[in-house]
Amino acid sequence: MCIIDQVKDAVIGATVFGEPYEKNGVTVIPASRVSGGGGGGQEAADAAAGGGFGLDARPIGAFVIKGSDVSWMPALDLNRVIFMGQLVLLVAILSWRSVARHRLRGR
Repeated sequence: MCIIDQVKDAVIGATVFGEPYEKNGVTVIPASRVSGGGGGGQEAADAAAGGGFGLDARPIGAFVIKGSDVSWMPALDLNRVIFMGQLVLLVAILSWRSVARHRLRGR
């Protein structure tokens, strides 16, 4: 099986949507964001070849089905929330430091 066939098998609808499961009349269908990339190379003189492929899947939420009602429940990426909080704090500290230095020069 060539690499392209393996990539096709890896990136299919079942990778994006998980198996639905039901409990007490409620059906949940999990969903993920799937992204990938690949590359390859070849050197004619040495007849060397190489290739690679990467695949990343992250949960983004789930469809919840109750009777005839369908709703979307987004997943919370806690790592992203913490990272953005740290980024905002860093920008605030650097801004405050810059303002404090500017005020000291003005005196």
